[in-house]
Amino acid sequence: MHFITGGAFNGKRAWVKNTYQVNEHDGWISAYENELLPLDLTKIDQDLLIFEGIEIWLKTLTEQFDLNECRAFFNRCLDHWLAWEKSKVVQQLVLIGTDITKGIVPLEKENRVWRDLTGWAYQDIAAKSDRVDVIWYGLSKTIK
Repeated sequence: MHFITGGAFNGKRAWVKNTYQVNEHDGWISAYENELLPLDLTKIDQDLLIFEGIEIWLKTLTEQFDLNECRAFFNRCLDHWLAWEKSKVVQQLVLIGTDITKGIVPLEKENRVWRDLTGWAYQDIAAKSDRVDVIWYGLSKTIK
């Protein structure tokens, strides 16, 4: 699994397109296009899957579950995704998530919960990923 993160509008999508030589129609599932959190990957016939907008799917989870349930549910998703990736040597999963954890702590409780969950989820993703890149201003830095 490859995790790409960085600030909003910092070139993550363009970097992934260039790095993997794909367009947004090649196994690209985006929360920004109102696509649902992918749960069952067995019906997808692609070797490369790119999930974009992890933070949006996490926000949706906070509207349905408490913080601990959200993190547990998301970790089960990660485990299912990793099982899909490992089921064939050629399969690759790329996760793209905007870093919303920096800056001023939000005043609204629901936004603080979302920010906390996103930080923890990104730690979980990074721990389970083979590679992690941070993209700032279109430039990548591999941190794992």
